[in-house]
This record gives sequence, structure tokens and C-alpha cells, in this order.
Amino acid sequence: MPDDNTPDAPDGTPERGVATKTRPKTKKPSMYRVLMMNDDYTPMEFVVQILVGVFNKTAEEATRVMLAVHQSGVGVCGIYTYEVAETKVSQTMDAAKRAQHPLQCTMEKA
Repeated sequence: MPDDNTPDAPDGTPERGVATKTRPKTKKPSMYRVLMMNDDYTPMEFVVQILVGVFNKTAEEATRVMLAVHQSGVGVCGIYTYEVAETKVSQTMDAAKRAQHPLQCTMEKA
């Protein structure tokens, strides 16, 4: 016995099919570059320590970034999602403040 709500095909038989639900495309989150600025007071060793501790760089990577900061005035510490970048900037600024260094760190859309 056909269901009264089932639409009929042109030949009078009930139509049967698979209901599909279309999912909206999830777009990738925006990425942010975390930048460290050079100053004349923060020791290079402290910058390397931050890059290793906060940004999970190896000693060699940290030294490379620190030298880029020192030589060109700014260096990229990494590229992260907004929340991660914001957290890393905050951790860096807090550590610099505790150590009484004027180190500055910001983020910008990548």
C-alpha cells in the first residue's frame, strides 16, 4: 500500500530515492604571522629562549630567527590560527615583562 505522502512517478508507481543532506563547505581558518621586533636592550639569549620555549623551535631555528630579528628589525616566529597566534604573542609579552625586557611581539594576517 503506497504512502499518501510519497510523490508518484509518471507511470503511477511511488518514487523511491535516497535523501541527501548537503553540508556547507568548511573554509580553512585565517592564518596569522607572529612577528618579533628588534630592540637594543633585550639579550639575544633571551630571544632564543623565547623562540625555543614558546614557539617550539630548535636551537638552530631559534638562532636563525633571532639573527633575522637582529639584522632586519623584525622576524617571523611562525604562522598560526588566530587563537594560537594570540596566545603565543601573549606568552612572549608576559615572559618579556617578567624578565623586564622591552621585547615586542605582534601578529598580522598572513
